Order: sequence, then C-alpha cells, then structure tokens
Amino acid sequence: MEAKPKSAGEKLTTLEDAASRVKDGDSVVAGGCLFSRTPLALVREILRQRRTGLTLCRNLMCTEGELMMAAGAVERVVTAWISIGLPWGVSKVMRHYVESGTVALEEWSHLAFGLRFRAAGMGVPFLPALTMLGSGLDVALLHVSRADRFGNCQIDGYPHMDADMARAATTVLVTTEELVTEEEIRRRPDRTVIPGFLVDALVLQPSGAYPHEVWGRYHADFEHFAEYTADIDARGVTMAVADYLARYVHAPATWDEYLELFGGERLKRAQDAARELVPGA
Repeated sequence: MEAKPKSAGEKLTTLEDAASRVKDGDSVVAGGCLFSRTPLALVREILRQRRTGLTLCRNLMCTEGELMMAAGAVERVVTAWISIGLPWGVSKVMRHYVESGTVALEEWSHLAFGLRFRAAGMGVPFLPALTMLGSGLDVALLHVSRADRFGNCQIDGYPHMDADMARAATTVLVTTEELVTEEEIRRRPDRTVIPGFLVDALVLQPSGAYPHEVWGRYHADFEHFAEYTADIDARGVTMAVADYLARYVHAPATWDEYLELFGGERLKRAQDAARELVPGA
C-alpha cells in the first residue's frame, strides 16, 4: 500500500472545494454511526456535484446511503445494516435499489469494518482474521465537534471508528461544528482523536449533520424521519425520494438555505433537546 502524504499546514476551505476532491468511482467511507455525526453537508454537496460510480462504506448506514442510492451516486454499498432506526425497520430504499439490481450490496460484520479500517491505517493490506477481505479507502467523510485551522479534530461523545477511518483513507475531508484556536485544542488533548496531518480539507459547517445528531449540540429530528418514511410508504420509493432530493439537495444553493427549510424553531428544539441530555453542554 502506498504511504499517505502528510501535511501540517492550514486545512480550511469551502464545502464546494472539499467535495470536489471526491472523484467518480472512489471508495468513500462516512464517519459517525447511524444518525449520529453523519457528514451530511459533505454528502449533500457530493450529490450536487453529480458524482457517480462511488462505493459507499459505513457499518451502520442511514439516510445518507438512501439518498446516494436514489441519486445514482453509488454503484455499491458496504454495510452491516442500513436503516434510520429500529422503529422504521430495514431500509425500503435499499431494498428497492438492491433487489432491482441497480446497486450492489456487500454485508460485512462490525468486526470486519473495524479490522478493515485499522489495517489500512497501519499501512498493511489486512489484519489476520477469519473475516472479510479488503481494507483500503479513497476518501473519508467526517463530521466533528470542533477543530483548529490546522485540522486537529476533537469529537465529543462516542467517537465510533472515525480515528481509524482517517488513517485508512487516502483523502480525509472534515466538516466541523466549531472552529477553535490551537490553544483550545491543547487544553483537551484527550479529545483530539484525529491529528491535523491526517486531514486534507476542513470546512466550518455548524449544524453540518442535521437532521442527524451531534452529541451535546443538537438532537436527531425524529419528526423529520417519520415524515420522510411516511411519504415513502404513501407514494413509493422512486417518487418520494426523488422529490426529497429535489427539495433538500438540489434546490437550496447553500447549507444555510437547506437549514432554512427546517426552520429556526425546529433546529432550536433539537439543540435544546441535546443540551437536556448532556449536563453542562
């Protein structure tokens, strides 16, 4: 495996520039877990740039996978499970595209995902285990709680496999809820799970995972999930998700315009709900 080039320089850029580093046919991993810390701002911009032929990897995949399948961005998904959550069952969108032969599905165990990322992060093709094959990744899409301008990233709450993803991927694209000074990062070194030299591009994007959640910042919008799935049940996958893509991905020119579709009061409720669960947040 080729060594990953490393840089300690400034990493700040725009969402459009960061997403442009994803190329057709890339193998892409999304950080976070299910509806937590999903890099939705990056996913949305990748869809706006009409990428195709991607392989999307995420052990617990959520609506980001559904939207990428429906938009024709992915030809293969690699996952252990895909759903918004237990109340909604296994993804009907995934079943539609996989059973029709439009998208290929590889089902891996959680252990296999962890070993894959750790192997690639160590620069070796595999770790010995009686499990799946393959480890390398082209691009990691990550969303973090805070970062400094050099790309040193901190995650509050459950960090999932993001540190190994950052080491496994050739290109690492990060959105952050908050941009802080290097001094602030140094005050809490235990939370710096991704060092800046691993990061290729950093974008300041508050609420960059919404309507998914970020621990201590905003709760997941389950009302929105229910509306989305109810529309799929009522009108079918093809029509409902196409209209969702038109409204939430292609119509808003910026992420701020996208958030306006939900309304400030709805986002505030999500923020208040998150703070109630985290003392001192």
